[in-house]
Amino acid sequence: MRLDLVLNNLTAWAFTTGKVQIMSDGTPWRPLVHIEDISRRSPRCWWRRARRSTTRPFNVGADSENYQVRDLAEMVREQVPNSVVAYAGQSSPDPRNYRVDFGKIRALVPGFTPVWNARKGAAETHQAFQRAGLTADDLHSRNYIRLKQLRPPAGYKCAR
Repeated sequence: MRLDLVLNNLTAWAFTTGKVQIMSDGTPWRPLVHIEDISRRSPRCWWRRARRSTTRPFNVGADSENYQVRDLAEMVREQVPNSVVAYAGQSSPDPRNYRVDFGKIRALVPGFTPVWNARKGAAETHQAFQRAGLTADDLHSRNYIRLKQLRPPAGYKCAR
């Protein structure tokens, strides 16, 4: 589980602190797709892609699963009882904006429709955090933050 992905992060903050913590003004766009939807369709996608002898990259997901961060925060607030949306201090626009077009996957795999959506994903994530007993300390843990996994732990010495 990665807590540095937007929906996981918002849900983790809500679950552990009661605040759906938004670090920007909430306007940036984020496309979401559940790993099960990617996994469920990958073999079919790859087979068709190879058969058509194309190497075009494509995004897996649905146009309806492009969300502004503030809308995701509201979904999380609805899923996590007694939580509130909170904007960090001087919230400014996040320059990273990822609104994605999923037209290529529709053309490559007609009828592709994800089973999951952000609301269902937030509910699933909240339930997983309940089962795991996630704590506020975990929000900063090396176990859940990808960039911390990529950096060697403090005191680590590389053998020469």
